[in-house]
Amino acid sequence: MAATLTRGQDRLETDGDAPPLRFASLRRALVRNLRAHAFLIGALLCFVLFTWYPMIREIVMSFQRVHYGETSWVGLANYRQITADPEFWSAWRNTLEFTGIALFFGFAAPFVAAIVINEFRHAQGYLRILVYLPVMLPPVAGILLFKYFMDPGYGLFNHVLHALHLPTSSWLASKSSSMPSLVLVSTWGNMGSATLVYLAALQGIPGELYEAAELDGANLLQRIWHVTVPQTRLILSLMLMLQVVATMQMFTESFVLTGGGPEGSTTTVVYLLYNYAFNYDKFNTAAALGVIMLLVLGCFSAVYLWLDRRGQED
Repeated sequence: MAATLTRGQDRLETDGDAPPLRFASLRRALVRNLRAHAFLIGALLCFVLFTWYPMIREIVMSFQRVHYGETSWVGLANYRQITADPEFWSAWRNTLEFTGIALFFGFAAPFVAAIVINEFRHAQGYLRILVYLPVMLPPVAGILLFKYFMDPGYGLFNHVLHALHLPTSSWLASKSSSMPSLVLVSTWGNMGSATLVYLAALQGIPGELYEAAELDGANLLQRIWHVTVPQTRLILSLMLMLQVVATMQMFTESFVLTGGGPEGSTTTVVYLLYNYAFNYDKFNTAAALGVIMLLVLGCFSAVYLWLDRRGQED
C-alpha cells in the first residue's frame, strides 16, 4: 500500500511538471521556427518586390497607354502595334538564329571542356579556375576586350589570321559574320558556370561503369555515348532548357558590340524592347513586347518539361 501511494505521488508530481516542460519545448520550437521563417519571409519579400511585382506591373502596363501624364486603358492596341512593326519579326528571326547557333556551339563546348578537365588528375583545380575566369570578369569589360580583338583594322584576330596566311574577316561589320561573332563572345563569357555544373555531374558517375565499358572493349567515344551521356541526362536536359531561355534574352553583347547592327542583323527581341522603352519612349509598347516574350518562353518551358517527363516515363 505504501509503495502504491509512493508511485501515485511520483506520477502526480511528474504529471504536474509535464505542462511546464511541454510549454518550454513548444516555446523553443516556436522560437527556432520563427527565426527560420523570418529568413524565408525576407527572401520571399525580396522575390515578390523585385520579381513578381515588376512582372504584374508589366502586364498591366501592356494594356495601358500614357498620354500627357494621363493613363488610359487601350486593350490590345499595344499588342497590335508591336506585331505590325516589321522590326518585331526581324528581331524574332535574329533571336532564333542566335539561339540556334549558340545551342550548337555553346551547349557542346562546356560539356566537352568538362569531360577534358575530368580526365586530368592533378591539375583540375587550376583548370577549373581557368575556365571560370571569364565569368568572374565584368561582362561589359570582357565584351569590350573582344570588340578590340575583332576590329577589322588593328584587331588581334585579323593579325593572327594574316600571320597564318588565312583570309581575314570583318567580324562585327558584316551581316554574315556579326551573329557568329556574338555567339563566340557569349560562349566564351558564359561557358564557365555550365562547365563546372557538368564537371560536378561527371564526378558523380561511378568509376565501375567506365571499367565495365573498357572491359567490353568500348573506346573513348563509345564510353562517352553509352556511359557519360545517359548518366548526365537529367543535368543535360535542365541545362538545355536554361540555355535556351538565357540565349533568347541576349542583350548585352548586341548592345555593346554592334548596337543592333549592321542593318539590324543583330537586333534581338530584348534589344528591340530596350529601343521601344528608352529610344522610342514607348514604355507601354515595350511592356507588351515583354509580355509576348514571357508567354513564348513560358510555353516553351512548359512543353519542354512535359516532353522531358514523358521521355523519363517511357
